Amino acid sequence: MTNGNSAQIVLDRNYKGFPPAAAPCALSEIAARRWNILKHDLPFPIALLRESALRHNLAWMQAFAHTHGVDIAPHGKTTMSPELYRLQLDAGAWGMSFATVYQLAVGAAAGVKRALIANQVVCDADLDGLAALQKEYGGLRVWFLVDSVAQVRLIEAWQEKRQSRAVFDCLLEIGIAGKRTGCRTAEEAVTVAATIFASPALRLGGIECYEGSVTTGDSALDRPAVDALMARVAEAAKACDQAGFFADDEVLVTAGGSALFDLVADHLRPALTKPVRGVLRSGCYVTHDHGSYMNLLHKVEERQHFSSSLRPAIEVWAMVQSRPEPGLAILTCGKRDISYDLDLPVALYHCAPGNSLPQSVASEWKLTALNDQHAYLRFPENDPGPAVGDLIGLGISHPCTTFDKWRWLPIVDDSYNVRDAVATHF
Repeated sequence: MTNGNSAQIVLDRNYKGFPPAAAPCALSEIAARRWNILKHDLPFPIALLRESALRHNLAWMQAFAHTHGVDIAPHGKTTMSPELYRLQLDAGAWGMSFATVYQLAVGAAAGVKRALIANQVVCDADLDGLAALQKEYGGLRVWFLVDSVAQVRLIEAWQEKRQSRAVFDCLLEIGIAGKRTGCRTAEEAVTVAATIFASPALRLGGIECYEGSVTTGDSALDRPAVDALMARVAEAAKACDQAGFFADDEVLVTAGGSALFDLVADHLRPALTKPVRGVLRSGCYVTHDHGSYMNLLHKVEERQHFSSSLRPAIEVWAMVQSRPEPGLAILTCGKRDISYDLDLPVALYHCAPGNSLPQSVASEWKLTALNDQHAYLRFPENDPGPAVGDLIGLGISHPCTTFDKWRWLPIVDDSYNVRDAVATHF
């Protein structure tokens, strides 16, 4: 699976999660070690990916997009993993999305040919980097977001200072009052689009928005909020189309975080005089989670009448290192190892030494706190609980902030045999 930026990576004791006494190993040769997580072949904590769930999620999201007549450009900031980018592209992704020029560089080195930077590019160093990347990687096509005349003027000033002939592709961003970036009014959007059209430094390729900032988890509130936003997107697209502002024969219309992607999917192809390519940018679907996104996905399943959809693919395993009092186990896992920005981790599995497969834990077993390197697992005092040396499998909430704590993650089969690995480049 190894590709691009990770092709030459050799794992050794300098990589957290690699056995300190083991001989160095190329990332691509990890399966030959025949390691198994439950046999304590790797140190704890360890973050891992379950291959069966990864494969399922890749196929499921691609089928969802196909059913709705749109494409996907998954947000690469979630994983920052060239190996996972390649899996997503091989599964049929139209391109990849990023938030910064640095992230784009990781994707370009991994073979990404079409990329959306779902963010404004404003500083000279980033514009230098973007121009250099497009020169270095022939055929690389990149669109970034523009939402103000001031931003256009900065890009034109860069072009003049550098005496450059570079012309950047961009998307007009439609925003929401009180939220993140993007044009707030129809008049503002048309003014910015006209300025882009007249600029020697930019080409307008389509319209973008981000609906995730209106997420409440209540479909009765989320649906009308998304409908209103997408109506503004369609209005802006039609105004730009009528004015002849779009530079290409095909217009891009893109939205879709990881919470309300189903609500925007049917709005991504407004009727214009030119063909429209709708593009979803959901990123967390590839691994999903056991917390925030799982709860939000239940709402998607209700709205779409799915009996099931995505499966959690990422877990963090830790060892019980202390039983200092009844009803409390301290685990070898903390804020340095697992996400805690949205929710605390959840206890999923318990595996005592000698067991070949883990057992699901009782619902009363709860993670109640994290320190830098410790997790507090509490359970009823009359419950014997886990013993020192036992393993606990943890589910996470918010994949982005678990991936960024690991430079590599093993991929395991359903018996926790290590079959492959991915690297990250945060």
